[in-house]
Amino acid sequence: MALTVADPAWMTRVEEMARRADQIAAQLTDPAIAANAALVVKLSQERGELEKIARPYREYCALRAQLEELDGILSHADSDPELCALAESELPELLARREKLLQILQEKLVTGQDAAVRSIILEIRAGTGGEEAALFARELLNMYLAYADRKGFKSEILSVSESDLGGVKEAIVNITGEEVYMHYRFEAGGHRVQRVPKTEAQGRIHTSAATVAVLPEPEDLEIEIDWEKDVVEHVSRAGGPGGQNVNKVSSAIRLEHLPTGITVSIRDEKSQHKNRAKARRVLQTRVYEYYAEKQRRQIEADRRSMVGTGDRSDRIRTYNFPQDRCTDHRINKDIFGLDRIFANGELFDAFLPALHEHDLKLRLERLLRPVGSSRAPEKT
Repeated sequence: MALTVADPAWMTRVEEMARRADQIAAQLTDPAIAANAALVVKLSQERGELEKIARPYREYCALRAQLEELDGILSHADSDPELCALAESELPELLARREKLLQILQEKLVTGQDAAVRSIILEIRAGTGGEEAALFARELLNMYLAYADRKGFKSEILSVSESDLGGVKEAIVNITGEEVYMHYRFEAGGHRVQRVPKTEAQGRIHTSAATVAVLPEPEDLEIEIDWEKDVVEHVSRAGGPGGQNVNKVSSAIRLEHLPTGITVSIRDEKSQHKNRAKARRVLQTRVYEYYAEKQRRQIEADRRSMVGTGDRSDRIRTYNFPQDRCTDHRINKDIFGLDRIFANGELFDAFLPALHEHDLKLRLERLLRPVGSSRAPEKT
């Protein structure tokens, strides 16, 4: 009996991440790196995130070696019968552990970046529905804060604009904590409420809406320019007024940053060294602003894609008070008990596991999709 213990194709990416974790561990023992406190912090943080997948990968490797050993015993006809019987008795438990580790590695591979986010900006805005929409937005805000408190996350209201009846037109909140984004990421989108508003005298049910955006808080950009590989330096004579030295000595500096195409020319000083120093300062500033603006545009695009129009028909979830029911339309799941849900954030406990499972399934499908499947040809 032969046993197949081949690794899935995506395991190569896991192997790369584990190797990188080991490389960083070796770097941190280098005295030259240890003397750079900022670099030590940066490398330690990167290693900490990589170790979340490297640790189960090492366990998987040890288990794979055991399975290969059993494979060797079971695949040889001349193996001792008692040894074969022992190998076969151990096999089911080892295979079950292998499947469990594969599931853990898959999950960490596709959600690793999200799990690394420790600070989010939560934005809540009242949509269609006037004062009732603002009151609903207030309840959403209170629910998110209650859940943060229950989970031990730190929350800070950065900005809030209230309506005349104590509702919320707009609120911006910072929430921080371990894997906080994994808890709030599915709240992004349109939320719709159906109930009789406090301002309704005739008892009619109204439909109102609010939008929620959940954005990982951008970290301070660390722009590192490799002056040898990323920058081409052109030296020329300065030209213009300034005497013989300016016209005859190659002191003017033009720097070209290859990754962005940004160029800087400095010719003010007679000294090539001073012009180069100035050009590098200007180039570093412009490159930083380039990536900062790119980050800002991405955040704004993410925000627009999350909140939609704020219309009643634009929704991920509906809160139906007459039926005491909350429906998440992405997974077609209902839960009941709206007062309790809003009071302490139990909505997360009810929806989060199913939403996480649904999201993981979609991500794994994309990860395992054959190259070129359902995609337009890449431009060359």
